[in-house]
Amino acid sequence: MSSKVKNTIIILIIFIGIMLGGGFYSFIYQKGKINEKQKKIKELKLYQLDTDALNQQLALLKKRVAELDSVLANRKYTIPYNLTQASFFEFVNQISFSFSPNSYINIEFVESETEKNYNIYHYSLTGIAEFKDFAKLIYALEESKQLKKISEPDLSNNTKVDKDGTPHYLINFKFKASVYYSSDDRFLVKEFKENSLISNPVYDFFYPLIRIEIPPNKENLLDVQTAHLLALIPDGAFLVDANGNTYLLWEGDQVYLGYLTNINYQNSEVSFVLNKGGIIENITLKLEKEKKQSK
Repeated sequence: MSSKVKNTIIILIIFIGIMLGGGFYSFIYQKGKINEKQKKIKELKLYQLDTDALNQQLALLKKRVAELDSVLANRKYTIPYNLTQASFFEFVNQISFSFSPNSYINIEFVESETEKNYNIYHYSLTGIAEFKDFAKLIYALEESKQLKKISEPDLSNNTKVDKDGTPHYLINFKFKASVYYSSDDRFLVKEFKENSLISNPVYDFFYPLIRIEIPPNKENLLDVQTAHLLALIPDGAFLVDANGNTYLLWEGDQVYLGYLTNINYQNSEVSFVLNKGGIIENITLKLEKEKKQSK
């Protein structure tokens, strides 16, 4: 074999090696690099800043958020997001701020409970209160926008008499309160507005029908049981009590434990209705002269 043929074969082998190396570099090694770069370009395009498109998306999202927030806000009850234990103490303190001096509440945190979609704080409430204050507390807990529920109530009567003899009919109470909250913000209401916590007047069914405690005569009203009718005049009835104090009264005027209901000029007498601890009594007083004549 001549040297010319040998050189040709060697050059051909070198050429084929270059072709194979170039093909491997271009179609195998470089292809992976190109695919990787193209993938990265696609990812970057996803975050490409288009101001107009972003503003349109923002407007649509704001509208959707407002719609969802209005739906949640219009619900009677909502479940708050990440509620603290102290928030319940603050809520009860706000409700009880206007309570009478005879009413007080003790609050004790008992435990926390975790459910599937929400969590619960459990509290124990004990104390003594006037009925109107107790009714206000129960109504506020049950009607609060942020969901709360009471359970296991234990109630009993309690009577307190001041040094001056004024009785106060109170309630001993004990019950549990459950406060619900969520660990995610899907129930969150951005513009929170509390429900009305003012209840309609409620009859005090703890107030005793018959009472042994009679309120004192603080206003120095006429005590009909020790009074005498002195005269009947066009302006009303002229009466005097056991201490010599005189009173000029007309129909409907208040007296101690009751009211003057009727002035009878023909029979020269006046009538009263008294409420003696739940016992209604009608009393009639006649002129002193009429009494003497009748004797």
